[in-house]
Amino acid sequence: MNSGHRSDDSGQPDADPADQWVLDPETGEFRLRPDAARRASEGRAGVPQAGAARAGAAAEVPRARPAGRAGASAAAGGRSARRRSRVVRGRRLLTWAAGALGLVLVAGCGGALYVYRHLNRNISSVNVQVGDESERPRAGNAALNLLVIGTDSRVGLGRDYGDEGSTGHADTTLLFHISKDRSNATVLSIPRDLMVTVPDCRSGEKRIPGSARAMFNTSLGQEGRDPGCTWKTVEKLTGVRIDHFMMVNFEAVKSLSTAVGGVEVCAATAIDDPYSHLRMTAGRHVVQGEEALAFVRTRHAVGLGGDLTRIPLQQQFISSMIRKMKSSDTLTSPAKLWNLADAATKALTVDSAIDDVNRLKDLALDVSRVNTRNITFTTVPVLDDPTDSNRLVLKPGDAQQLFAMIAADRSLTETAPPTAPTPSASASEPPPIDAEAVRVTVRNGTGTPGQAGRAVSLLRARGFTLAVTGSNTEARPTGSVSYPAGQEDRAQAVAAALGLPATALRAGGRSAGVTVVLGADFVGTGTPSASPTGAPKDLQRVRADDTNVCASKFK
Repeated sequence: MNSGHRSDDSGQPDADPADQWVLDPETGEFRLRPDAARRASEGRAGVPQAGAARAGAAAEVPRARPAGRAGASAAAGGRSARRRSRVVRGRRLLTWAAGALGLVLVAGCGGALYVYRHLNRNISSVNVQVGDESERPRAGNAALNLLVIGTDSRVGLGRDYGDEGSTGHADTTLLFHISKDRSNATVLSIPRDLMVTVPDCRSGEKRIPGSARAMFNTSLGQEGRDPGCTWKTVEKLTGVRIDHFMMVNFEAVKSLSTAVGGVEVCAATAIDDPYSHLRMTAGRHVVQGEEALAFVRTRHAVGLGGDLTRIPLQQQFISSMIRKMKSSDTLTSPAKLWNLADAATKALTVDSAIDDVNRLKDLALDVSRVNTRNITFTTVPVLDDPTDSNRLVLKPGDAQQLFAMIAADRSLTETAPPTAPTPSASASEPPPIDAEAVRVTVRNGTGTPGQAGRAVSLLRARGFTLAVTGSNTEARPTGSVSYPAGQEDRAQAVAAALGLPATALRAGGRSAGVTVVLGADFVGTGTPSASPTGAPKDLQRVRADDTNVCASKFK
C-alpha cells in the first residue's frame, strides 16, 4: 500500500486507515488508536469515524483508555461488560473466499465507515442471466456452490503477456463446493481444454448461440459471452446448481500475493519456462507479484507440459495462499488486513446478488468456517479426445460419479459425518408407482444415433409401456429428466430405470408426462448412480493443509 496522505470523503487529508487501527488482544476487536480518535474528534466533529460491519449501523468513536489505577480498574470493568454485550458486533472481520488466480482469501479490517465506502466502490459486478428455472439443476440442500473464474484477459496490460488486448476466456475455473454442515469443501478444477456443450445464453440484451462441441474456456469471452454463460455451461456439465460467481484476472494474482507478503511454493526441480518467464531453482520459495503470476501460469517446463500439469501447480499455490490468509501473521496485522481487503475487492467481479461488502462478508464468513485440513482440491476426470490429442473429453463413469458426489454433498475428505437418525426402510424408499400409467418421451442428446430407442426399450422392459421416442436434440454431456408438478416420484423412477443420477431431475416440465433428454452420460445400465459414497479410483487430489506438494511431482 502506498504511504503518504490521502483524502477522505470530505476531501480533508487523512492518515492511512491501516495505521489508525490496532487489534485489542483482550477483546479481539480492531480499535482506533487513542491519538487517532482524539484527532478525529477534534478535527472532524460530527463525522462518523467508525461503524458496525454492516451498512447503516450506528457509528461510534472508540475512547482512549483512562490513565491511573482508578482508570485502569474502571477500564477493566468496562471491558468485561463490553465483552458480555458484544456477540456479533465484536467481530468486524471481512473475509472473502475465491480460487485459482487469487481465489480463496480470508481478510479483515476495522469497521470504519470510510473503509466500508472505499471497499464497496472497489467491487465490480455482472447481472448474470442463467435461464429458465426448469432448465437448471434442482436447488441444493443448503450446501454452497461458488463458481470461481480466472480470466486470461490482457485488456490494459500491453504486450507483457502476449495476445495484446484479448478480452479473455475462462482460463482457470473452479467449482468451490462447501458442504451443508460447513465441515468440508471440495474444489473442482475444470480444464480449459475440455470439450463440452456450451448452451445458448444472454449477455445483456444480446442472445448468443451455443455450441454442441466447444472448448470449455470459450464459455467466457467468445462471441461476447459473459460469466453467466460460463455459469450455465458448468451447471449443464456437472448437474450442480451454482449459487454465485467470482471472477479475477492476472492483476489479482499479483496484488493479492503481494498484499499478504508473499506465498510459499515448492519446486522439486529447477524450472525455466520461457513462456511464463518463471526461473526458479529447486526447493521452497516465497513468491509475490510478477513471480507469483508466472508460477500459476507455468505449464511448459513442468510435468507433461500441458494444462493438466498446470492445474495441480495452481492448486498448490491456492492451498498455500489459504494457509497464509488464515495465519496469525496476517490476521493480527492491521496493515496486511487493509492491503488484502483493498486488493481483494479491487480484484473481484461478482454476480449482482453479492455486489456489496456486507454480502461478501456474510458469504465469506460462512465459507471460512471450513478447516483448512478439510478442503480438498481435485480435477474433473478426463481422457484425451480421440479426435484431437490437444483436447480433452470427460472420462465416462468417473466424471459423472464425481459430479454426483458433489451434487449429493458427499465429501472427498475424511471427516466425521454429522450425526442424524437412520431412516427406516419405509421412509428411505420411494413409494411404489404404477409404471404402466407413466407417459415418458425420450429425446436423444448423446450424439450417438439410436440411443433414444435403446432407452425406450429399457423402460418398456421395466414396465413403462407408454414410453416413446421424441425428436433428437443437440449433443450434451449430461442428461435430464423433466417432470410437471406432482410427478417427481414418477421422474425418480424413470431416472433410476435408466441409470441416471438424481441430479438429472428438473422440475417444471411443460409436457403432460416425464421427458427424458439423454446425454453422453447415458450408459443404460439401469443402476441408479445417485449419491455415490466413494470417489472414483485414482482421482487426482490435493489437500489444502499439505505442505509437501512440489511442482515437478506432477509427471
